[in-house]
Amino acid sequence: MGWEIAGYREIKGGHLHLDGVSARRLAEHYGTPLFVFSESRVKANVRELLESARRVHPRVRLCYAAKANSLLAILRAVREAGADVEVNSGGELYKALRAGFRPEQIVFNGVSKTFEELEEAIRAEIDAINVDSLAELEMIATLAERLGKRANVALRLVPEIETGSHAGLQTALLTSKFGLSPSEIPKGIQHALAHSRSINLVGLHVHVGSQTPTREPYARAFAMMWRLALALYRETGHRLRHVNLGGGLPVIYAHDDRVVAEVGERGQLFRAAWDIGALLRAMLETALEVAKDRAARDLLEDLEILFEPGRRVIADAGTLLVTIRNLKTRSETRDTWLFLDAGTELLPSMSHYKWYYHVISADRTAEPHETPYKLAGPLCDGGDVYFDIEGTAQLPAYRFLPEGLRIGNVLAVLDVGAYTVAQMSNYNGRPFPAILLITSSGDVRPIRPRQSYEDLVRGESV
Repeated sequence: MGWEIAGYREIKGGHLHLDGVSARRLAEHYGTPLFVFSESRVKANVRELLESARRVHPRVRLCYAAKANSLLAILRAVREAGADVEVNSGGELYKALRAGFRPEQIVFNGVSKTFEELEEAIRAEIDAINVDSLAELEMIATLAERLGKRANVALRLVPEIETGSHAGLQTALLTSKFGLSPSEIPKGIQHALAHSRSINLVGLHVHVGSQTPTREPYARAFAMMWRLALALYRETGHRLRHVNLGGGLPVIYAHDDRVVAEVGERGQLFRAAWDIGALLRAMLETALEVAKDRAARDLLEDLEILFEPGRRVIADAGTLLVTIRNLKTRSETRDTWLFLDAGTELLPSMSHYKWYYHVISADRTAEPHETPYKLAGPLCDGGDVYFDIEGTAQLPAYRFLPEGLRIGNVLAVLDVGAYTVAQMSNYNGRPFPAILLITSSGDVRPIRPRQSYEDLVRGESV
């Protein structure tokens, strides 16, 4: 089975086990829909990335993208595994500090940071505020001076680099809303250095996008930042502390060759995988060709290289267990429909980006998955389906599962750790599901309770 991960996602006794715990038993005990996260898998993902990167360059840091999943228990696991954190709001900053991250472990992204959020970040003396515009840089300088602080900042560059990912996930193009254009970067550097009492220019930042299928865009982005860092040092003597390559490291979502065959080139997007160590090796080899003198080589050796992985850390650590609540077979189309108790309210990327998640039987896992079904969620919305209603082959039309599934059978939606819990909604008055963490010691711990109907109206008035 292509989806199996030894010691984590396995078939035992004919059905799915997660970290040795029966998914069927979890569904029976806690009900569905049910999110189940693996602490061991989160930590393994962080450590694998760090080990691969630091074999090439010892001064690599991972700043986990909290936007992917900011549950406190997940943030704690990420921190314990040795990663830092990237936040995108005052709320995520608060949660990061609450989860035990030190200020020097935190970088702050965002295009519309408020005065209050900037003040919170400056007061906390975080590692870097990634500046998204010249206007924001001016705001930071003014606020820092008023507070009697020196704000650590990195300038975010939008380098006009195409990645081959989904259009909505590409953030390095001049048509995107992010960052300073190449013509603005010199102005930003000049302004930062001119206001050195209130601004400490510590780095440069790029984020090319999400689920980026090849390493090449990162290599190009690094080359641009390295040339800027080296020119700055040679012209002014100012040494940047780091360059930040952002996140977007891809995850394998498609564990079935039939999916790739049906959706063609797009299917390869969900099969993307590459090694961060190989990327760093290629980046540094290119950089050394420019760093001809000893001072430049020392600058490169001392330079911290930051990444902001989100889905690469958390995606495959999360599983959504769902139950078949209804079914129907249409004689006209010969389609059998399975209606599940979770859909796009919990998996919003299916509608936003036509995202693919692999689905297997959780209680008949060992049986052949050869029968095609149409899968749909519970919402009063025709787009709440696990396929592409527009017929443009962005998602497979059918999912292959065991023959003869019935009401009450449990399915598992895999690799759902990223951008699900963080983006899910209460649409149609559906309470949020319970969330479990299987700890590194094998204990099952609820980390967020299932919402009640009363929770749906809490804080409202008639």
